[in-house]
Amino acid sequence: MWKSLCSLFKKDCRMMMSGKFFLVALGSLVLYTLFINFGYVKFMDAQLYNVYLYDPAGTQTEFSSLVRPVSSLEELDAALAGDANGVGIDASGKTPHVLFYAATEKADRHRTDYALSLLSPDGNDTAKTVGSNSPEMKQRREITCELLFIEIVAVGFLGIASVLFKEKQMGVIRVHAVMPLHKSLFVCSKIMLFLITDLVFAALMVLFNVGLGGMSVLPAVLVQTAILSLIMALAGFGCTMLLRDFKQFSLAYLVIALFAATPVFLAANTSVKMAWIDYHPFYHVYMGLKNAFFGIPTTSPVYYAGAIGAIILLFILVEAAFRKEMGKEG
Repeated sequence: MWKSLCSLFKKDCRMMMSGKFFLVALGSLVLYTLFINFGYVKFMDAQLYNVYLYDPAGTQTEFSSLVRPVSSLEELDAALAGDANGVGIDASGKTPHVLFYAATEKADRHRTDYALSLLSPDGNDTAKTVGSNSPEMKQRREITCELLFIEIVAVGFLGIASVLFKEKQMGVIRVHAVMPLHKSLFVCSKIMLFLITDLVFAALMVLFNVGLGGMSVLPAVLVQTAILSLIMALAGFGCTMLLRDFKQFSLAYLVIALFAATPVFLAANTSVKMAWIDYHPFYHVYMGLKNAFFGIPTTSPVYYAGAIGAIILLFILVEAAFRKEMGKEG
């Protein structure tokens, strides 16, 4: 059995190498790394927020040079109207009041603390940390998590489909239908190869974009990556067995990608909240991955039981679909 699995695994590796799959994955890794290090971080962290101060009586004698004084409440309102992320401080009364357009509760608290810190006597304190991470490290972890999630959803689903459709055309499935092999080995070989590829990709993403400091969170990140990788690879395998060609599969991928990614990113990263999002399976997987990047491991037994149950159910359905496809080929 193990000898047969090794033979299938080697064959799948050669198939993916001939299809330039590993080269594409390497190219994605390089592009993501260049984007994070020379694009996203450089342009996103120039300054956290613009702070505007209205102080007609001059009560604030010492404040940071980052604060922009305004001469009237009208000018303050106009500044905030043109800068949705800006923070205004009205110091015309006894106690300075902070004004801004509301976003999320956490962001609003952070903006308040940041703006008031610029009025402190030492003036140059500019909110250097966000939790235990600097603003730049927070951004690195967030964008690395998002790109990793997108990559696994795409690669796990599209990658295995491209390999399987090619094998269908080459008659590989027809050959396996008559070979004296346990049919589940064909499924296991494919899933194992994509799982290993995704784990290596995730480890390199963390190393290149979070740095050596990310090694402490790597085990938790790999656990969440494995869950997502297995789910997407099995889903891609099943759809490939059920659909006739890659055109039909592309439409299925579009629907699943929109279902898996769009509401999840909206709920996790913006103020848009949907009442049903707690019932969205990919939301919990994404939040598990994101929490892992920030050193908050998911310990809920319900989550892991649900993930394992979903993987087992998908494997059973995929194996049944594969046996049905072999029956057609045979």
